[in-house]
Amino acid sequence: MRLVECVPNISEGKKPEVYEKVAQAVTKVAGVTLLNVDAGAETNRTVITFVGEPEAVLEAAYHLAATAFELIDMRQHRGAHPRIGAVDVVPFVPISGVTLEECVALAKALGKRLADDFQVPVFLYEYAASAPYRRNLSDIRTGEYEGLPEKLKDPAWQPDFGPAEFNPKLGACVVGARKFLVAYNVNLNTTDKRLANRVALDVREKGRMKRDEHGEVIRNEKGEPMYEPGLLKSVKAVGWTIPEYGCAQVSMNLTDLDVTPLHVAFDTCEEKARERGLRVTGSELVGLVPKSALLEAGKHYLARMGKSRGVPEEEIIHVAVRTLGLSEVKPFNPAERIIEYRLAPPAPLAQMSVRSFVNELSTDSPAPGGGSVSALCGALAAALASMVANLSLGKKGFEDKKEPLERIAIRGQELKDKLLAAMDADTRAFDELLAAMRLPKGSPEEQVSRAHAVRQATLKAIQVPLSVLEACPEILDLCLEVAAIGLQASLSDAGVGAQVARAAAAGAYQNVCINLPSLDDQAVAAQLLARAEEAWQKAQEKHGLAEARILHKLREQALSPGAPEKS
Repeated sequence: MRLVECVPNISEGKKPEVYEKVAQAVTKVAGVTLLNVDAGAETNRTVITFVGEPEAVLEAAYHLAATAFELIDMRQHRGAHPRIGAVDVVPFVPISGVTLEECVALAKALGKRLADDFQVPVFLYEYAASAPYRRNLSDIRTGEYEGLPEKLKDPAWQPDFGPAEFNPKLGACVVGARKFLVAYNVNLNTTDKRLANRVALDVREKGRMKRDEHGEVIRNEKGEPMYEPGLLKSVKAVGWTIPEYGCAQVSMNLTDLDVTPLHVAFDTCEEKARERGLRVTGSELVGLVPKSALLEAGKHYLARMGKSRGVPEEEIIHVAVRTLGLSEVKPFNPAERIIEYRLAPPAPLAQMSVRSFVNELSTDSPAPGGGSVSALCGALAAALASMVANLSLGKKGFEDKKEPLERIAIRGQELKDKLLAAMDADTRAFDELLAAMRLPKGSPEEQVSRAHAVRQATLKAIQVPLSVLEACPEILDLCLEVAAIGLQASLSDAGVGAQVARAAAAGAYQNVCINLPSLDDQAVAAQLLARAEEAWQKAQEKHGLAEARILHKLREQALSPGAPEKS
């Protein structure tokens, strides 16, 4: 899917009847999912997050802004957060299948439309900025709403769209395109804003103003203040106090997680706070966060504990949430706050108990069937490889094998999750194929539409088991490797993993074959069959190796006195 995220910030966080109505405006547009509404009374600001295909997101952003312009009057606004208008900032963020350049085009289209329809000055920022000095949001906001009348008189600050005239009710609007930004606040054991701001100046990229021995600000030849850079690149930060939380915070925008990840920002704040006699007590994420940010944090802290990083995703997320203290000021629910979890399709099969799944499988319903069972077998095989690696990690005598064992554990978890998802994907594909085949075919138009729907559903019904089949040779490799270097008391677990992986491959191969005749594009069918044949051949060869090596070793152990027992 082509997905764009939009994260408007509106200048209202105290009146639910206002910010909820503004947020609900996006739901009137088909194809848009409202992900989160994060209101702050002290900041008097609400961050609204929604996603969808580019054109739908553009339309939803317009409806949101129109509703906010109707309900918010900046002449009455007071809040702790810097702001320039009723719809303060509207960023478009590429999520998948969309480029930053396409998001720039969305920003320009929205900016022009808002300026034309509401006579509001609009500034473009970040990747949509019309000049380098306009790229930084904080530079555009300098002077805030109260300083707008004077700012608009400056030729350097003419709006990109709309009149260069002060709109008392609406202020101005900033629209742009950017990478995924994480709004992240670190909590301190103080209510002193000045102390929090000192930590913020330590960590933020811009740093603090340079001063001479008399405490005077050092300026350059243009008379502008000079700055001593802070510790963290791609980080904007300020200190403030939130009375409703009973603490001061270092409030940060992490503008590039590849440069400064979440855990680095937290650890650096913790270090600088400690140097100033303060203590970090937790942290807060505003809006949604990409799963990768918390996985990276969780793995970082697991490694610091000397624990394996090859554990289930849920455990890694739990470690991140607990270590970062993300539930200190308000509950943090990963299912609601991680963007991938919010967008993930339902997974009823993968969430069932073993008994419930087997009972459902045994009924006269055609799905779930062999495709879902094959995917489950593959997931079990990958889990066994990961288990043996994790059992071996940390054991005496395995110190020199820590790196390959952890690699096996991590990859096993990734493949396990992929194939668990395929359990439900296989059933969805079957249901979509049945639905396509039931479409009307009376008129020529209906026949064309039905044929297209059947073709797409058939492709999906082939591609899901093919993805399971193509994962199986790698799972067998993991079982072979962990059998060779892992705990020999768990050798039979690696062997069972290899046997179950072979069964998964055989089942998936059969599901590919049974659906191929229904595909009317013979060239595509031939390509898919070639891929399936290659993967099936590899799986058989690797299974043969595993069976020969592992069974041979198990027989030797069985015939040897003092054979190792599984711990």
